[in-house]
Amino acid sequence: MRIGGQRTRDKREISGNRYQCLQFLAVRPFRFAVQCTQASSGRAWRAQARKIEGLGYSTVYCPDHFDEQWAPTVAMTVAAEATSQLNVGALVYDVDYRHPVVLAKEMATLDLISEGRLEVGLGAGWMQRDYEAAGLTLDRAGVRIARLGEAIEVCRGLWGGAPFDHSGHHYQVRNLAGTPLPFRVGGPPIVVGGGGPKVLALAARQADIVGLNASLHEGTMGPGMARSALGPRFAERRQWVEQEAGPDRFTRLELQLHTFLVQVTATVAQADELFEVMARIARCTNPGPNSSVADKTLTNACAVCGPANSVKPPIPDARA
Repeated sequence: MRIGGQRTRDKREISGNRYQCLQFLAVRPFRFAVQCTQASSGRAWRAQARKIEGLGYSTVYCPDHFDEQWAPTVAMTVAAEATSQLNVGALVYDVDYRHPVVLAKEMATLDLISEGRLEVGLGAGWMQRDYEAAGLTLDRAGVRIARLGEAIEVCRGLWGGAPFDHSGHHYQVRNLAGTPLPFRVGGPPIVVGGGGPKVLALAARQADIVGLNASLHEGTMGPGMARSALGPRFAERRQWVEQEAGPDRFTRLELQLHTFLVQVTATVAQADELFEVMARIARCTNPGPNSSVADKTLTNACAVCGPANSVKPPIPDARA
């Protein structure tokens, strides 16, 4: 979404979709997080974590891929030790890379030593090149989502403090008591995100924090993903979650939105130029009457661009 200024139409007419998209975030007070992949050294990583904490961010997240990023669990642990208030988390662990019995024990330990400052992101996997590079089979989405659901059940069961059994299609656990117990009774909050109805339905039923994401079904970050990031698609995803969760559970869920691009520009015109480029990347066409393709990308919920003095105002507007 472009922050600041307007094109040739009324601001509310142009921005209606982005306001609709953002309004669902007003269920709870905003928290802001940062995703980091690496630093130049351990000392630099600790300093970065302290800076993030000092700036008032709630959480530092680490992704889980096989590129040049650091291993998430070690990075999260060091960040937790370097700070006193900052939450740490993965966004997100691919359950195909780790057996949930192993992951549950690691996360219980980290929740314990961080004194409850852990958020456990779990995902079904999506990045095709990770699977190819590691020689892993990238199953169809339905299989991976079912495996994710079982992995969540195993983690929660092992955080419960009693001997646990699980007999599923993907995992078998027999009379195993998870130790150590997490710092928080029942374990740390679980984050599950996605851009499709199946994974968001699972998140609505089983997660504590639901991430509303662009669609990653293509296995790469390409035009299809960009087109799926437009505002109306996020409003639709929010509806899927609310319908599946039901009114009582939905009010207890925290909704998360991942902003991939934040660009402070000197002028609104420069922000418009960025959105023109984004429109070409997304191959947006047929925006409708009295509209340009860049206007269509203005509703992109994963991008915030505009002058520094215009970045803050839309947030309280969207929460009203």
